[in-house]
Amino acid sequence: MSAVAVDGVWKFYGDYPALRDIRLEAAPGTCLALIGRNGAGKTTLLRIVAGFSRPGRGQVRIGGSSPRDPATRRQVGFLGHGISVYDELSALENLTLYGRLYGLADPPRAAREWLERTGLARVANGLVREFSRGMRQRLAVARAFLHEPRVLLLDEPFTALDDKAIAVLSALLREALASGRTVVMSTHQLREALELATQVALLVRGQLAFHGASTPEMAADPGYVYARYGEG
Repeated sequence: MSAVAVDGVWKFYGDYPALRDIRLEAAPGTCLALIGRNGAGKTTLLRIVAGFSRPGRGQVRIGGSSPRDPATRRQVGFLGHGISVYDELSALENLTLYGRLYGLADPPRAAREWLERTGLARVANGLVREFSRGMRQRLAVARAFLHEPRVLLLDEPFTALDDKAIAVLSALLREALASGRTVVMSTHQLREALELATQVALLVRGQLAFHGASTPEMAADPGYVYARYGEG
């Protein structure tokens, strides 16, 4: 069974089709990079996969179930454009709160573990509003990984990250893939993404122009897919 399956998905804004008959699959333990120019439909597709938005036609399945199913949501980690943490809580309080929402057996223990893994243990009790942007970004990464999700959905995860946050996120994603988890990311940061990706999907004006295995040519030249499939 596919970890993520997108079957004939369309999305309309009024009469405008932002996505047109998208069909994709990602197996357990693989990383799918969604690439394309601004406005191509990457974020729209990722939000549908996450269950935040409904398709106009077609369906999405995560592990065979709807992404809007509560049990399925607990198996998904999402990292989007917003930091999605509470400024007036400490880092530890933030992660403990999310751990409770996810129904973890010991939320404080999980929170401390992920603060350690993202290099934030020394500021566990500091208020998030006093954090630098890089520290807030690492806290958002910890929040996405906190509940050990089977599927990670990342929207432009490397954009605006500082070098330390990029290193932390890349290491965590490699570890997740090695343990059989599935990663789907939309990105403009092709070099970082293609170091991780096993599959690449190119969206052009809401349509799937390419979907296939990541190759050495792609990793060597991030513009290769755009040039080869008419977006160069």
